[in-house]
Amino acid sequence: MAAAKAKTKSRRKIQCDKCGGLCCRYFALPIDDPEDWDDYDDMRWFLCHEDIEVFVEEGDWYINIKNKCKYLSDKNYKCDMYDKRPKICRGYKMTDCDYTGKEYDYELHFTNDHQMEEYMKIKFGDKVLDKLKKKKRRRKKRKKR
Repeated sequence: MAAAKAKTKSRRKIQCDKCGGLCCRYFALPIDDPEDWDDYDDMRWFLCHEDIEVFVEEGDWYINIKNKCKYLSDKNYKCDMYDKRPKICRGYKMTDCDYTGKEYDYELHFTNDHQMEEYMKIKFGDKVLDKLKKKKRRRKKRKKR
């Protein structure tokens, strides 16, 4: 049993030495499933920002934020607070490793607002963004009064 643990620990060290800290360069958070046009438009707004992605995996929606952990060393790509790292980091398994693991199998994956716009057109019809234009015209009319 102890030999198996040592072998696993050794394999993990080798993988981490080669990796460059891929798992420490982003985080993904679950978001509410979109239910209507406004929800999808909010996601489109997320995607207007740099280093943001939205994806669906196993039916659940997530926002992925590419933002390097401040404790990931730029010199050796090791965690500068390894002994005090958060529970999420401690629970990360080698089988989930971005370096050696399999490719993600997203059901949907959006990397920019234009992709979401196209998806909204499919889901709600080609004139989906006319709703925004109408709101803009109404605001202009109110200002003139």
